[in-house]
Amino acid sequence: MSITKRIDAITLIPEERRLPAPPAPRSVKIELTGRCNYRCSFCALRSRASQPAGDMDFKLFKRITQEMRSVGVEEIGLFFLGESFMAKHLLCNAVWWLKHQMDNPMPYVFLTTNGSLADANTVDDLMAAGLDSLKWSINAADPEQFATVMQVKPSLWHLALDNLRWAREVRDAHGYKCRLYASSIKYDGEQQEKMEQLLKERVLPYVDEHYWLPLYSMGAVATQREEELGYKPIAGNQGRIGALRDPLPCWSVFTEGHVTASGKLSACCFDADGRFAMADLNEVTFMDGWHNATFQALRARHLTKDVTGTVCAGCIAYA
Repeated sequence: MSITKRIDAITLIPEERRLPAPPAPRSVKIELTGRCNYRCSFCALRSRASQPAGDMDFKLFKRITQEMRSVGVEEIGLFFLGESFMAKHLLCNAVWWLKHQMDNPMPYVFLTTNGSLADANTVDDLMAAGLDSLKWSINAADPEQFATVMQVKPSLWHLALDNLRWAREVRDAHGYKCRLYASSIKYDGEQQEKMEQLLKERVLPYVDEHYWLPLYSMGAVATQREEELGYKPIAGNQGRIGALRDPLPCWSVFTEGHVTASGKLSACCFDADGRFAMADLNEVTFMDGWHNATFQALRARHLTKDVTGTVCAGCIAYA
């Protein structure tokens, strides 16, 4: 299945899931670390006062993924908001556990990265462990825009693109089945033209598929900074360009699970400060959290298409 078909399947809420207590999600994203080496101006992570010190406890990871698989979860994304390559040893162990060690191996394990830390040796280890897909987020057309938007040294722009090329070389050399993808925020005018030229020269030759994304409001953390940079956020997470969904009800609370590095089950895929936490998986099982009263009440409000007074109100205000 292509990456766009997988995304579209998650962002579409079928009737049987339009319930306060829907069945277990088919896909869950788990944050192995909340740390990131970028400071992207559009990212929800910037709302954190400081970088979290710890990574996910591996015993917790093993328990909750075993629970998830037992109730029908078929896909695990080893990322949420942090950059997973900042915890390389944990990342490699997580893929090996999911594909080889748990009672019933996970059918599909995927990962998104900014690419700057995705060195060839680690990518080789991940692909050898059975990683099914690896996606680069490429959101700057040149080093100058990169330094402005990502707020890190421009040399990382070149490194991320070089790492993509090396990842393709590693895959081809060993015959790994891991798919390589890339996504980009769609801009306007000259910047978009530059982005399309970059993709043609340094991205598309090395990936199996690329798709465009709008700029999300990211849980209502988008501010005047975005307007200054020429961005226009949209409400919620409406999916990819070409298959945008209505902001209400938001698919994120019905079709996909999100777990932070500290073990919180979140209602939002952009929960950087914990305001969307529905349950603590250190204390309850995954399904107890998925079906608890707090989560059910929030979903019920989404089904009415009126989230006034809920944690989702600010995000949807961009509609």
